[in-house]
Amino acid sequence: MARKPTDKQLFKMKNEWLGQFYEQVKPKEFYRAVFPEGSFEREGHPEDEKCNGVLTVIEGEKARNCIVFDELNMVDEVKGKEFAIMSPVGYSGRNRTAKNARWLYGIAIDLDGVEMEQIRDLFYQMKNELLPQCTYCVNSGHGLHLYYLFEKPVPLYRHLQDQLREFKYELTAKIWNRYTSTYKERDQVQYQGIFQGFRMVGTQTKLGKRYLVTAFETGERVTVEYLNDFLMDKSKAVTDFKYKSDMSLAEAKKKYPEWYEKRIVKQEKKGRWHIKRDLYDWWLRKIQSGEASVGHRYWCLSVLASYGIKCDIPEDEVLTDALELLPMLDLISDDEHNRFTKRDVLDAMNMYQENYVTYSRAEVERVSGISVPPNKRNGRKQDKHLQGARAIRDINNENWREGNGRKPKSEIVEEWRKAHPDGKKADCIRDTGLSKPTVYKWWSVGDAL
Repeated sequence: MARKPTDKQLFKMKNEWLGQFYEQVKPKEFYRAVFPEGSFEREGHPEDEKCNGVLTVIEGEKARNCIVFDELNMVDEVKGKEFAIMSPVGYSGRNRTAKNARWLYGIAIDLDGVEMEQIRDLFYQMKNELLPQCTYCVNSGHGLHLYYLFEKPVPLYRHLQDQLREFKYELTAKIWNRYTSTYKERDQVQYQGIFQGFRMVGTQTKLGKRYLVTAFETGERVTVEYLNDFLMDKSKAVTDFKYKSDMSLAEAKKKYPEWYEKRIVKQEKKGRWHIKRDLYDWWLRKIQSGEASVGHRYWCLSVLASYGIKCDIPEDEVLTDALELLPMLDLISDDEHNRFTKRDVLDAMNMYQENYVTYSRAEVERVSGISVPPNKRNGRKQDKHLQGARAIRDINNENWREGNGRKPKSEIVEEWRKAHPDGKKADCIRDTGLSKPTVYKWWSVGDAL
């Protein structure tokens, strides 16, 4: 029996296989393809009024964001760095937040557990149109990053961000199958949002400084419509969007001043509910009890961060809790090349921001691999469950109605008639906001006055 190659040997074998069929590209060439010339503001030219790229470098226990201008000089500066990430997104500002996101230049899928058999099958499925052909394939170490670059960038309006996230989840489920990954279970699939940063081409993989992230040009640019055709659940297709206009932000400011003031200048936040910390503490206990698995450790901490801001937990407390979980999360994997480090913790903390407080229960389950059951009614239907709850309420407090709840509509009508002895039904309907049938039903209550 042939000896199984090591991770480092596999990395070289995948590069050699890809190099037989596709052209390897240099880091700056790759990012020039992701962000065509003119996409960003030129360095030293704020009058361009364009967005920029943002890359994050993590060194030791500190993370810093760097603005990428149109010249892409920062790509050269981070070559060989141990940990630098970037997403195919244009931002307004220096922080990689959903609020600052302006343009999506492509979709990047993280496919893990890729050995030689899987990489051959992946491209076989692409060739036979079972999967969409990726524009670039990036060898990231243990897996691959598949980049689907758009012919034209897609605007990241708030209402469109949720649609694009679900769209990417569905595309990930299609690409990550039993033939393309050694991870066979569906709960091992890593679902990532559209803003997810990936190790930059030209920087180190987890395998060390001699094994740099490598990119190969493998196909043409794509459209959202093309990718829609491959979705298993067509309801997740993205149709309500427009590609990037040729109009500059400066031109839009002159032509649409109200839009510019609202969307670009004010960037008003949406209101939201603030809830008790019980949710945060419950999720923290889930991780402490050992429910996090390999491939989901980052997302378990990301959810912790999003729950932290949702429950108004101070950021330093959330970070402290996350760092205390680090030794346990690192021990989950017995693969010496798949360690979980402080850099992973700091990266997960990027989710401590307002834009991520709306995670649904189903979405948390999907990205974390942890079951989040709905509120239980002990097998009873809702009406029976509420009937029992009300009975317990009445037993515990017979006078629970006092000072609570809305007034009965009969009382509202009666009180209005007392205050308006000569009033008419039409006046009562207008003043109280009650419906016509309700006022007519209870009008006779006041006749006994």
